[in-house]
Amino acid sequence: MTESREFCPRCGDAVAARPEPRPGEPRDPDRVLCNDCYFEEFDLVDAPDRIEVRTCSQCGAVHRGNRWVDVGAQDYTDIAIEEVSEALAVHVDAHDVDWQVMPEQVDQTTIRMHCQFTGLVRGSQLVEEVVVPVKIAKQTCNRCGRIAGDYYSSIVQVRATERTPTAEEIEGAEEIAREIVAEMEETGDRNAFVTEVGETDEGLNMKLSTNKIGKKVAQRIVQAYGGSFSSAETLVTEDEDGNEVYRVTFAVRLPRYRQGEIIDPEDDDDGPVLVRSVRGNLKGTRLTTGEDYEASHEVGDAPDADRLGTIEDGEETTLVAVEDERAVQVLDPETFEAKTIARPDYMDPDADTVPVLKSRAGLHVLPEADEPDDE
Repeated sequence: MTESREFCPRCGDAVAARPEPRPGEPRDPDRVLCNDCYFEEFDLVDAPDRIEVRTCSQCGAVHRGNRWVDVGAQDYTDIAIEEVSEALAVHVDAHDVDWQVMPEQVDQTTIRMHCQFTGLVRGSQLVEEVVVPVKIAKQTCNRCGRIAGDYYSSIVQVRATERTPTAEEIEGAEEIAREIVAEMEETGDRNAFVTEVGETDEGLNMKLSTNKIGKKVAQRIVQAYGGSFSSAETLVTEDEDGNEVYRVTFAVRLPRYRQGEIIDPEDDDDGPVLVRSVRGNLKGTRLTTGEDYEASHEVGDAPDADRLGTIEDGEETTLVAVEDERAVQVLDPETFEAKTIARPDYMDPDADTVPVLKSRAGLHVLPEADEPDDE
């Protein structure tokens, strides 16, 4: 490297010629210094004297900026390494920088981070070591504090028309609520949680953290089981800005009948119906013929009917004979007498046995239990 006519203003030694900055780039004031004087006050790494990391003792979230963040760290060492890496600053003149860190666990809340950096500056390879103590401060995040305080903004009540929701419907409704909360948590929504779930004589009550979640849960329950829902607001308080805060109750009303139930409509004499769908107006299959049934506009979503049982109540019995296109002979599962009953078109005439339901409406052949539902 050739020498220029410039001399170091600090020690007087000649300064090696350096390329001029590109147009528009700021001129480095240290450019006039020789390497010895330049490196006397040069710091490869700018590191804080100490770092404090606020973590939630309940869920492990880390406070960054003005919010809590779920970082998914396996332990506090992972958190400390990440926080130190974000706090360290490498000199802009350094190139090809590499670094490694060795954590030292001092106690349960203090980790000493030994960091070693290497980089190329003015053609010289530099090595610098820094030690950064990391203090782990255990606190309670907003979300866990709300959960501990039984906070909630919405209530979802699950009821059914003229009946009590089944155990399957109650379990399914609760599962839907937890699935929605999990989906929202995956998107980074830390305000999503189920506060409380409780069964009553009439059905299920769920307290949820936000009104948005409550509405989503009510909508998805109706999508899964049919019925409808309504909402009602209650003023509970005002926030710090003076805005009114409402708590919303979402009342889910499941249909009068459920899928798989067998009913005998009172508005006709065409025989029992196996309920296939309760979304919108009731749809099903006639057990006497196998034809499709759909509740008429005059009777509303579902007709007045006698409940006869469910498809799970069917019993396997012997198919004695196929008399014609409309009649078959089977053994009564209770008396073992041969009886002639209606032949629905879904029945397999070559079968040895068929499922039947005996009720106050008579004896009827059922579809096979694994037959797909018509939604």
